[in-house]
Amino acid sequence: MRSPREARKNARSLFRGCLTGGRLDATRVRAVAEAVATDQPRGYLGILQVFSRLVRLELERRHAVIESATPLSEAAMKEVRDEITRSHGDDLTFATAVRPDLIGGLRVRVGSDVWDGSVRARLEALPV
Repeated sequence: MRSPREARKNARSLFRGCLTGGRLDATRVRAVAEAVATDQPRGYLGILQVFSRLVRLELERRHAVIESATPLSEAAMKEVRDEITRSHGDDLTFATAVRPDLIGGLRVRVGSDVWDGSVRARLEALPV
């Protein structure tokens, strides 16, 4: 059985092969996953687990979630999206959510980065 270290090394190598111009190519990802699953080299399950984790993390890194207490106007939403695009690149996907429990303000998550400008976060930060 192949060691976890070797599986991580091989998965990272396969993952780097799926990047074109710094962006993940979905057709390459599918082809690599199918090739590994079909050929079934020693330790292929470990390789596929690490590979799928790397792909998932990259997809999350390119996805932004904008949460607000009330629905935002089109102009305000465009301004927020433009600002996020300016700082993180133009290949982001966006999702919006209305969360009344935020009380007011915005909460933006891009990958593992979170910017919380909500009233709820400010209230929770107050000393007791």
